[in-house]
Amino acid sequence: MNRYMELQYQVECLQDVAVVNCSGRMVRGAALDEFRRRIEKIERVRVLVLDVSEVGQLDAGGLGTLLLVRRWATQKNAKVKLVNPPPFFRRMLEATHLNSVFEISSLKDAIAILRGRECPQRFAVA
Repeated sequence: MNRYMELQYQVECLQDVAVVNCSGRMVRGAALDEFRRRIEKIERVRVLVLDVSEVGQLDAGGLGTLLLVRRWATQKNAKVKLVNPPPFFRRMLEATHLNSVFEISSLKDAIAILRGRECPQRFAVA
């Protein structure tokens, strides 16, 4: 991945779960503002999953936008989950004490969310 690539994202809505795959630079600028506006257009949402595993750079603008997205989600009675943040991303969250504000999940946890509580795993019986 090019470290200096603009923020790219893809939004997929599955019932009341929105999954946003992010890659590139989550830094102050027009791309980050557009990202926030796109998130705020999501209608019915119970859980907003932000897969940040491919984010190569994060600055104060990115952290601020994450907080704005979290506030928007709270107003919609939705939860925000950050999935698989890279080590530098986790360090930024810890250094700013935002690791206690955001729920950080693994890919395995995110898959469980997508399955939903009402769809338990099924096992074949031989």
